[in-house]
Amino acid sequence: MTRSQFSLSRKEGWRCYVDAAARRQPERLAPAEITALGSAAREEYNEARHDWHANFGILQTPQLASAHAELEQIVASNRQDSDRVRGAAVIDALPGLGKSTIANTYARAFDRKQILRLGTVTDQGHERIPVFRVGLTSNTTLRTLNRMICEFYGHPATDRANAAQLASHALDCVLNCDTRLGVIDDIHFIDPHRKDGMAVSNHLKWLANELPVTFIYVGVGLLERRFFADGLTGKNSAMAQTGRRWTRLAVPAFSVTDPERARQWGRLLVTTESRLVLARMQPETLTSIADYLFERTTGHIGSLMTLVVRGCYEAIVAGDEQLTVPLLEKIKIDEASEQSRKRTAAELATRDAGSPSIAKTACSFEGSEA
Repeated sequence: MTRSQFSLSRKEGWRCYVDAAARRQPERLAPAEITALGSAAREEYNEARHDWHANFGILQTPQLASAHAELEQIVASNRQDSDRVRGAAVIDALPGLGKSTIANTYARAFDRKQILRLGTVTDQGHERIPVFRVGLTSNTTLRTLNRMICEFYGHPATDRANAAQLASHALDCVLNCDTRLGVIDDIHFIDPHRKDGMAVSNHLKWLANELPVTFIYVGVGLLERRFFADGLTGKNSAMAQTGRRWTRLAVPAFSVTDPERARQWGRLLVTTESRLVLARMQPETLTSIADYLFERTTGHIGSLMTLVVRGCYEAIVAGDEQLTVPLLEKIKIDEASEQSRKRTAAELATRDAGSPSIAKTACSFEGSEA
């Protein structure tokens, strides 16, 4: 199983993700050195750079560091005996702000610590699996949720068991494998106004009651959709316990109007630039066009990474070997960013005249692999 051919919703894929060594950054060659390479060697070098740019590691943004610290507090303090319910965390933000990355990288670090401290085999001789991770779909039902958990562990009875049997199998898998953390992504697909959605919501409460794990949920715009408040009164009162037990962790976007968040944007660009392997890339290239990059991406790190990675690919293929505004103008990214571009440009234009540009607020910032 290669690094690009695994699913985090299967234990084998999760293990590959957890155990994978950090990639090595290719050497940055001068233009003349690239020209001197033979055609085969040049192709291999370019392929290595394409792969690196698409996978150069997690940038330690303030949002990620803050969320990891809060998750660590929640998980580390969940030491209640099995007869008591543990509180859960829910990472809630708009798309493209790194919610899943925050959850996955925290869970990966947790998994590594558990294996290092306790070993790969439980006291009963079972495979130790410290974390399970599943992602919901738009038509998730009670049975499919149980099946997804069982499929993560590779339980053989997932195709022929009913919902109750699958729930029992999932419980056995968690207990036998000494799982301590459960990540459930795309929780926003649950619609508590539908019968199936209410059943899944109630089942999540049952899982929290029965499984000795801390849950980390990930969703989009849950607060705006009144995901937590809808169940506190009226016909959806069964949701009340969910609202009381979940601790919401927001992931704010970068900003051009708040000086500190603008500085964070500049630091993110400094760190991103240090990872790029382009022959003609000059220092402070990205910070010099920081306002332009914010205009293109609305301060969403996912959109920024898409723009930069595609831009690097084009710079290598076209032979420019640097990122410039004319080159980046040729790159199309997600529709949300494209649609928001004019509005973001207007915000930049009307910014307080006394405020420095984002580029001037940038300072050196050392990122790290998560």
